[in-house]
Amino acid sequence: MFLKRLSSSYSVEKDYDAPLFYREEGNRKFQEKEYTGAAVLYSKGVSHSRPNTEDIALCYANRSAALFHLGQYDACLKDIVRASMHGYPERLQPKMMVRKTECLVNLGRLQEARQTISDLESSLAAKPALVLSSHQTLQKSVQHLKMKIQEKKTLPESFPAALTGAFEDVALGEENRQISGASLSVSLCTDPLKGRHLVATEDILPGELLVKEDAFVSVLNPGEVPPPHHCLESKWDTRVTSGDLYCHRCLRHTLATVPCGSCSYAKYCSQECVQQAWDRYHSAECSLGGLLLTLGVFCHVALRTTLLARFEDVDRVVRTLCDKAGSKDTCLPESKNLVKTFDCTNQEESEENSKIGEPPIPGCNVNGKYESNYNAVFSLLPHTEKHSPEHKFICAISVSALCRQLKAQTSPKLKAVTPGLCADLTIWGVAMLRHMLQLQCNAQAVTAICHSGSNESTVTSSSQVRLATGVFPVVSLLNHSCSPNTSVSFTSTVATIRAAQRIAKGQEILHCYGPHESRMALMQGDDVLSCSNESCTNSVSRDRLVSRLRGLQQQVRMAQKLLRNCKPEQAIQQLLGCREAAESFLSAEHTVLGEIEDGLAQAYATLGDWLQSAAHVQKSLQAVEARHGPSSVEIGHELFKLAQVLFNGLAVPEALNAIRKAEKILLVHCGPGSAEVRELREMRSCLLGSPFVPAGPLV
Repeated sequence: MFLKRLSSSYSVEKDYDAPLFYREEGNRKFQEKEYTGAAVLYSKGVSHSRPNTEDIALCYANRSAALFHLGQYDACLKDIVRASMHGYPERLQPKMMVRKTECLVNLGRLQEARQTISDLESSLAAKPALVLSSHQTLQKSVQHLKMKIQEKKTLPESFPAALTGAFEDVALGEENRQISGASLSVSLCTDPLKGRHLVATEDILPGELLVKEDAFVSVLNPGEVPPPHHCLESKWDTRVTSGDLYCHRCLRHTLATVPCGSCSYAKYCSQECVQQAWDRYHSAECSLGGLLLTLGVFCHVALRTTLLARFEDVDRVVRTLCDKAGSKDTCLPESKNLVKTFDCTNQEESEENSKIGEPPIPGCNVNGKYESNYNAVFSLLPHTEKHSPEHKFICAISVSALCRQLKAQTSPKLKAVTPGLCADLTIWGVAMLRHMLQLQCNAQAVTAICHSGSNESTVTSSSQVRLATGVFPVVSLLNHSCSPNTSVSFTSTVATIRAAQRIAKGQEILHCYGPHESRMALMQGDDVLSCSNESCTNSVSRDRLVSRLRGLQQQVRMAQKLLRNCKPEQAIQQLLGCREAAESFLSAEHTVLGEIEDGLAQAYATLGDWLQSAAHVQKSLQAVEARHGPSSVEIGHELFKLAQVLFNGLAVPEALNAIRKAEKILLVHCGPGSAEVRELREMRSCLLGSPFVPAGPLV
């Protein structure tokens, strides 16, 4: 009952009074030329609208206008189609057809553009009742588009669009027969102390692709959950979270979301993702949205994992658990017997298994192959004995509450979607509890680079954000190291592991999913902090140091706000004062000093002083290198930023040098398909065509 009261504050139901509010808020953003913000607000309106109503049609149509101004012509065309499907008013159709034609012309689809113009002219001829001024405006638009079509030749497919598919299909070559999604350069081993782990079967070079695995399950992090309605000035929230910008199934970034038909929370990049999510798990999760937001993302991942398990013969899994339910040992999450029973292979393999004995390594099938499936997920260790009693109690209460709520949903539709689930929720509860405990050390943060900045801004800032929580059975085989020899990146729900340095044959392949050595503090202690260097005798009160740091961070945030408000000169003065204060008590590699130099670089770039901007990026580079190392992905992103600034400043030799260094590092960590690598190559191509390029090698 307590959880129900909490979850009632986070309504995920549709509110049919909301579309008008969000459309008006979006219109205000649109008039201010904040097209991204407008698109998100229109999307919120779509999420609350009934299908086949003027509300949803107008929200889609308005969003198409925002997408058009953002240059997202394909997405704009899709929204135009959606608006028409939901009954967009006939009186407004001509204006929509003009926008559609402009999109088609910009995409080089000239034949379709001509046909749309012809349809528009027929429509105008058949509507003499149109207001004369409106008719004249439309006629002028038609004539302008006709001239544009006449002048424009069919465009070739753009570079990014033409090669996106090829880059996304970067393969491992011949796949490892022992581990799905892994290269031939790695092997699965087991050890009493290390447990299961991966080792190199041959010498591995930096940048070599080692693992490419799609998540067995992933759940989008809700970001900052909106506060209860009574805490808001309005009951409708206008803030933007990851849930508004990314598909809740495939995690692709999109401004043109398509909502779930039954709730206002779940949003997707396409109707295909809407249907796949509904068929596989969302039909069971939909009405639980508020409860799942209250219980947290780990509980949500645990539920979705069990829902996805049914696609791997869950009936047999449930029956096996039911048979073992009388045994206390089996129901305990640490039970080795339970791990062995979750071999979700076919019946023939099970019979063969009984002849040749159990697989030697937990999670492997009868043939000894470790696959990215529910059997492997279930074999991940929950380390129950290492969790505190309080944590285990909270996990158990959360799962119990979720099972109780699921049991209340006894509709035939739910039973059809979740066979076996309604039969004995206690068994499913055992599995969910195990998954919640597993996630503490086996959950993987799916990250993305988030760019921010206004449309008119010369400079945008980027940061790495935790987008979702996922389970990757193969990636979980890598043990932790504070000094890892691999780097992980994500495209949609796919994790890619590459060698970050040379790995010798027989050496263990390691991944950092805890504290990294570059992020460990130089000052150590409790109430009084001392330098970790024994030769240094300086010490300082923790409270005093924290107070000074917080004050400095507040000053930096004020400077960043000045920069966002297009006041770069004032931001520079503020940041220079912050830098002087920071240098008096922070180490040169402290992140705050890096933020200050980065802010100064942005401010000077906004003023068009590219060389001064580059000088501050260089100082930021020094801080990043000292903290993360010369070959880290962080230094690659910083070099990419330097290359952009030097490119804009026409410092050709320096820009080409920065491009070469950035590309070398980002190829190792992100591969050739990353957006940054593609942009670096485009910049190089542009510069090499410049008359300013010097003859001879770069330094």
